[in-house]
Amino acid sequence: MKRIILLVVISVVTFSFSLAGAEEILNGAGASFPYPVYSAWAYDYYKATGAKLNYQSIGSGGGIRQIANRTVDFGASDAPLTPAQLNKDNLLQFPAVMGGVVLVVNMPGVKAGAVRLDSEAVCKVYLGNIKYWDDAKLKTLNPKMKLPHNEITVVHRSDGSGTTAIFTNYLSGACSDWKARVGAGTSVKWPVGIGGKGNEGVSQYVKKAQYSIGYVEFAYAEQNKLAYTLLKNSAGNFVEPSFNAFEDAAATGNFDPKKHFDHWLVNAPGKHAWPIAGATFILLAKDKKDSSVKSVRFFDWAFKNGDAKAKELIYVPLPKSLKDKIRAYWKANGIY
Repeated sequence: MKRIILLVVISVVTFSFSLAGAEEILNGAGASFPYPVYSAWAYDYYKATGAKLNYQSIGSGGGIRQIANRTVDFGASDAPLTPAQLNKDNLLQFPAVMGGVVLVVNMPGVKAGAVRLDSEAVCKVYLGNIKYWDDAKLKTLNPKMKLPHNEITVVHRSDGSGTTAIFTNYLSGACSDWKARVGAGTSVKWPVGIGGKGNEGVSQYVKKAQYSIGYVEFAYAEQNKLAYTLLKNSAGNFVEPSFNAFEDAAATGNFDPKKHFDHWLVNAPGKHAWPIAGATFILLAKDKKDSSVKSVRFFDWAFKNGDAKAKELIYVPLPKSLKDKIRAYWKANGIY
């Protein structure tokens, strides 16, 4: 799928669209993961409204700092802030779009969806407790496969990332050993494995190293034609990564407006839910109503008109039920 990159300035990726004489200017900054879809939405929004949108892809931490300092109209973060953090900086928060993290493997002759894993197996592989593909635990999960006696090459991210935060939150929520020994975060001390920078780096390592396993965003697995695994979800079903599975995770996830949607969308209870899904979030300043209203106007337009473009770029639009919750949240806070 094509990703739209419109302007690169030194080390900061940024885009802007405007019509001559347009009065509305909106400035945002933060997470790099949603940059391609935000830029595509901005281009279409400009054509539809003549409004101008500037977004700097500087990472979630930068986006949080900029909205806390009131230097942008909205911040963007792949990790949700807690109600306490939001209250400290007088902020509002809502999810904008979703993605999924998938396990990918490289074994000769093994196609996408052939290998079945559960959270215990993934945990033990990434802790280094399962070292070979024909381990008894993996054979039990894959009784119809002839698994090779080859050592597993574990690949992880070497840089801090929202993808790692989602993956490690999944492991911490499903595996007590992982929670006790490693924990969750954008960057952790990995017990085993080799690190690749960005989703691109992990994808390339898995493609080159036979008998390897890694985790990447769904889009990178699709674009690089990597063999994703099936995963056993909280409902006890083996599911494959798909738009429907991510949407089921969002629909059954506990996104509570009273808690400003602070929710890691992992291990969702839905029957067909993908267990390692995640949303990316928008942050607004309560005391900058004009900025918040402009930001909401853009994202409301995107919720109504941007789903097809999001899917084209291999992002997962929010389900209608969640969009309705977000609109009610905006209205309750006087910005819709």
